[in-house]
Amino acid sequence: MRLHDLKPRPGAKHRRKRLGQGEATGRGKTAGRGGKGQTARSGSSIRIGFEGGQMPLIRRIPKRGFNNTQFGVHHHGVNVGALNQFEDGARVDEIALRAVGLANGKSDGIKLLGGGELTKKLTVVVSAISASAKTKIEAKGGVVELIVPRVHGGVKPAKIKKTGAAKSAAPAEPAAPAPDQAPAKL
Repeated sequence: MRLHDLKPRPGAKHRRKRLGQGEATGRGKTAGRGGKGQTARSGSSIRIGFEGGQMPLIRRIPKRGFNNTQFGVHHHGVNVGALNQFEDGARVDEIALRAVGLANGKSDGIKLLGGGELTKKLTVVVSAISASAKTKIEAKGGVVELIVPRVHGGVKPAKIKKTGAAKSAAPAEPAAPAPDQAPAKL
C-alpha cells in the first residue's frame, strides 16, 4: 500500500447539501426551514429552554431537597506506586506532589491510595491515607504524617483545646457575666 492508495472509507465523505436551488431538488423555497417566523430568519437563535415567553418547564416544576456535595471534603487521589519517582528518604507533601504533576487543580488535600508497589523509604505528609497505602509505606521503613485538610465554604474546624504549658502561656480571657444575672446599671 502506498500513499496514493489511501482513500476514505465508503460513506465517510458526503456532498454538501445545496439548499434553495428550486422546488425540484426537494429543498427549494424554504430550504428546510419550514414556514415563516423567528426560526426561518437568518442569524436567529433561541436559547435552550426558551418557550416563547411561556413559563419554562424548569421554572414550572417544584424544587425540593438539598445537595450537600459542595460542602464535602474533596481529596486528590495519588497511588503509592507513583511515589517511586521521589528520591529515597525524601519528604513527600502536597507541594512536592504538585511540583511533579501528580496532583493538579483544586482540592482540599491529598489522599494516598494503595495502588502499585513502593520501592523507596519516604516520609509522606497527606490529609488522608488508605490502610493498604499505610502498610506499604511502613513496610519499607517510611513514615506517614496526617494533616488536617483545608476547610472551605465558611465552615470552621473544631476548636483546638489548649492544655498544659500552652494554656498558661495564652492570654487570659475576661470572664463573661452569668446569663441569669442582670448587667450592672451605671
